[in-house]
Amino acid sequence: MRTRKPAPPLDESALYDYAVKLLGQQMRTVAELKRLLRRRIEPGEAGEAALAAVVGRLQNYKFLDDSGYARDYAKLRQENSSFGPRRVRQDLMRKGVHADVIAKTLETAYEGVPEEALARRHLERKRIARPATEKEAARVARLLIRAGFSPGTIFRILKKWDVDDAALTSIESMEDEERAPDE
Repeated sequence: MRTRKPAPPLDESALYDYAVKLLGQQMRTVAELKRLLRRRIEPGEAGEAALAAVVGRLQNYKFLDDSGYARDYAKLRQENSSFGPRRVRQDLMRKGVHADVIAKTLETAYEGVPEEALARRHLERKRIARPATEKEAARVARLLIRAGFSPGTIFRILKKWDVDDAALTSIESMEDEERAPDE
C-alpha cells in the first residue's frame, strides 16, 4: 500500500484561499475548518498565528458563522429529515458548535413544532407501518430514538397504534438497560 506524501505547509494567504475553497464545497463550523486547516499549517506558533488570522478574517467577512450554521442545520434536519431535537443537538455537538449556541438555536427552531407530529412525519417518510409484533414495535422505538425523539413521545405514538402493553413494557425495560451505566 502506498502512503501519501504530506502536503507542504501553506503560508497565510494560501491558507486563506484553501479555507475559502473548503467553505465553497460545504458549510462548516469553526471547529471543523480549524481541524482541516491544521493539517496544512507549519508546526509551531507561526502556523497557529496564521490559522487564527485566517479564521478571524473569515468570521469578519461572515463566511464562517457557527450560529448561522446551527440555525440552517437545525432547519434542514427538521424539515427534510424530520429529526427530533436530541438528534440535531447530538450532531451539532459532534461538529464542534458551542453548547449555548445549540441550546438557543434548538429553542427557536423547535418552538411551536409538536414533537409527536414530527415523529409521525419521520415514520411516514421512512414508510413505517403499524407494528404487528413486539419485535416490530421495538424496531420502531429504536428508529425513533435514533431520530432524536423523547421516550414519552415514542410511547404515545405506540399507544395510539394500539401496541399491546407487554410490548411497551419490554421496550421500556430495554430503554432502561441502555441508559444504565456499565458496572
